[in-house]
Amino acid sequence: MVLAGSHGEKDGLNDDAVLDYRGNPVDKSKTGGWLPAGLILGCELSERICVMGISMNLVPYLVGDLHISAAKSATMVTNFMGTLNLLGLLGGFLADAKLSRYVTVAISAAITSLGVILLTVATTIPSMRPPPCDDYRRQHHECIEANGRQLALLYVALYTIAPGCGGIKSNVSSFGSDQFDVTDPKEENAMIFFISRFYFGISIGSLFGVIVLVYIQDNIGRGLGYGISAATMVIALAVLLCGTPWYRFKRPQGSPLTILWRVLFLALKKRNQSYPSHPSLLNDYENRKVPHTKRFKCLDKAAVLDDDCAASTNKNKPCVVSTVTQVEEVKMVLKLLPIWSTCILFWTIYSQMTTFTIHQATAMHRTVGSFVIPAGSFSAFLVITILLFTSLNEKVFVPLARKLTHNVQGITCLQRIGIGLILSIAAMVGAAVVEKERRERAIQKEIKLSAFWLFIQFFLVGSGEAFAYVGQLEFFIREAPDRMKSMSTGLFLSTISMGFFVSSLLVYIVDHATKKSWLRTNLNKGKLNNFYWLLAALGFINLLVFLILASRHQYRTHLPIKPESREEELKSLNNEMIEDVEKKASIQSLKNIEP
Repeated sequence: MVLAGSHGEKDGLNDDAVLDYRGNPVDKSKTGGWLPAGLILGCELSERICVMGISMNLVPYLVGDLHISAAKSATMVTNFMGTLNLLGLLGGFLADAKLSRYVTVAISAAITSLGVILLTVATTIPSMRPPPCDDYRRQHHECIEANGRQLALLYVALYTIAPGCGGIKSNVSSFGSDQFDVTDPKEENAMIFFISRFYFGISIGSLFGVIVLVYIQDNIGRGLGYGISAATMVIALAVLLCGTPWYRFKRPQGSPLTILWRVLFLALKKRNQSYPSHPSLLNDYENRKVPHTKRFKCLDKAAVLDDDCAASTNKNKPCVVSTVTQVEEVKMVLKLLPIWSTCILFWTIYSQMTTFTIHQATAMHRTVGSFVIPAGSFSAFLVITILLFTSLNEKVFVPLARKLTHNVQGITCLQRIGIGLILSIAAMVGAAVVEKERRERAIQKEIKLSAFWLFIQFFLVGSGEAFAYVGQLEFFIREAPDRMKSMSTGLFLSTISMGFFVSSLLVYIVDHATKKSWLRTNLNKGKLNNFYWLLAALGFINLLVFLILASRHQYRTHLPIKPESREEELKSLNNEMIEDVEKKASIQSLKNIEP
């Protein structure tokens, strides 16, 4: 079986060959296509149900049942989500370097199932919670907070779920795409349709998590709610394994991270070497696949042919010397980092939708008739807005922009990111205004503001995500080197991860700088609106930095290979002179035949 393996397991087959589960060349009539792709999609659907069902309703449980402060609860959630997205990098690395996407997804689904089962146990056993606390003691901060022993199983469960969901998130879309042959126009169109249905599918999973599971958790029992999540993941894993005979597999071809660290290591090792008189003297310059650039010139030393590389056999040893192509690919990755850094704050703002915004909902009027809407279910506005604007982008905004700008793209990826950043700033301004109004009414008039006012920040962040998510993903995929596309997904996931971690850091700094006067469990005694204003101010500064960096960024397609060796330059000049002479001769001939 070819579920994981090293390069060249079968003689006569290329490393990039598509194989069946027995390791033989695929029979397209019996493998791949929509059926196996749909089975794979089930894993991502279940992952969304688990993550959204947990993250969007964890703060009310931590504050209400475990009596943990709002600031600490928000930090616990953002650290969990940050770790989950960061471990997506590890999942991608393992799949590319050794395990294969199928094995990584299967193992990750099993780990996730175990984690959610542990979470079910942690929230069901009464001894895992402190004594109940009435409203009077809660208002006077006299509730007993959960101790370390009670939190231990909860932490174990959450940080078992994190690597599992991270491994699924980073590989399931790629494994699904592997089921289609892009060289076949019919299958290529099916793959494009699969990708659009993939996003729709995970959105449906998100809606199910924030509406159905959150309601069950709040009104029937958290154990049952998390138990359903665990059951869906176990079923998805079983379905994935049952589909093994129909999948198409690709062998692991090594991680691009290997190229990255080798170039950096060799550049450091050869830092005392002199630069060659001309770039054409660098290793494998004549076979370069990307243009040589002068940016990050220090990395060129990784391709310098020193005494150790004098032998022709050593020129092909990557541990001794890099090629110009490898060096330039690393430069391209480094060129992404400035834009990468300005994308982080968007996800810091987004993280508030899973923490303080949900906590706001608990202090607002949530009753429609006799039905009390769970606080976590208000995040459905976020998912619905994302779905709405994703459709509007492709059917309205992009076609309109094409007509106005005469650009095939309509809206460039950097423009999408910029629009997303602007909308996120507007969301924090709206959140600050709504929170101030809510607090004043609660204190002065003892009236609860309707929780539907939270729609403003959910709507603005959701519409911003529809632009920023697509823009960032497109930017990292388009601008990354061709053989480092998997790393581009990792870079994108890392912006989300860092956004959640920055949120945790900001909460810690603000909580200590204000002596816990802004972020209080009792929102009426705190000043959450000031925290939102701080995020809006930071977002504005970040936007200015982004605009400067974006204006200086040169898209990859704007870097054609130019002749840089002396021979190439002389040849080009000679050709130009010949063309000029021929042009003049033609003009003279025309003059000679004029009457």
